[in-house]
Amino acid sequence: MKLILCGACGRMGKTVAECAEQNEIICGVDLYPSPMPFPVYASFSEITEQADAVIDFSSASGLAERLEYCAKHKLPIVLAATGYTAEDEEVIAKYAKKIAVFKTGNLSLGVNVLQLLVKKAAAILEDFDVEIIERHHNQKKDAPSGTALMLANSVNEGYENSKEFIYGRHGVIGARDKKEIGIHAVRGGSIVGEHEVMFAGTDEIITLSHSARSRKVFATGALKAAKCLIGKPAGLYDMNDMLAGIV
Repeated sequence: MKLILCGACGRMGKTVAECAEQNEIICGVDLYPSPMPFPVYASFSEITEQADAVIDFSSASGLAERLEYCAKHKLPIVLAATGYTAEDEEVIAKYAKKIAVFKTGNLSLGVNVLQLLVKKAAAILEDFDVEIIERHHNQKKDAPSGTALMLANSVNEGYENSKEFIYGRHGVIGARDKKEIGIHAVRGGSIVGEHEVMFAGTDEIITLSHSARSRKVFATGALKAAKCLIGKPAGLYDMNDMLAGIV
C-alpha cells in the first residue's frame, strides 16, 4: 500500500507516519513542510509519486483541492479531519459519486463500538435524559467534536430521530425538555479525547464512555481505513462499513 499523507507535519500526521509500515507513506502534503522520512510538498500540484490512496489529517480548508486531485488520479481518500460545514458536506457528497471517500467523526475502533452501544441503550431507555460530554486538548479548533455529534446522531436514531440537540446551557432556561440531547464541550491541557454519554433516569444513571490515551488509536484506524478503501467503487464509506465483517 502506497499512501499520500495530507497534514503530514501536524501532530496526527506525524503519528500516522510513526504507525505506518516502512516506505508505506511515499510523500506528504502540508502548508508548512518540515523534514520527514519522505518528501513533503506544499500543495498537491507538486506531487509526482504514484499512490494507492490518500489519508487527510489536515483541516476542512482546501478540501476541494484534495478531492479534485483524488478524482483526477482515481484515488480513494480517507477524510480524518472534522469541522466540515454544510457546504463542505455537499462537496464531499459530489466527489463520492466519482471516487471512494471514507469519512467518519472518529477512527477509533472503541468509539465506534460505543456508537453502537449508545444507539441500543437509547432504544431501551426511552424515558431517560441524555447528556453528552466531550473533552479535548486546548488546541482543538472545533466544538463540539465530530465524535460527539456522531454519538448524538446514534442516540437520536435509537429514539427514532425524535430529539433535538442543545449545545450547552446558560442562564435561566427553565426545566429540561424531554426532547433534548445535551451536548457539552470541555477544552484543556493535553487531553487526547474523552467522550461520555450519560443516560439519567429516576433514581439511576447509566454512563457509557470512551477515553483515548494516545493519538495512535486514530492513526491506526486511518491506516486500516485506507487499506479497506483500496479497490472499492465510488461512494461514501464510514466505520460501519469497515466493521461490517466484525459486527
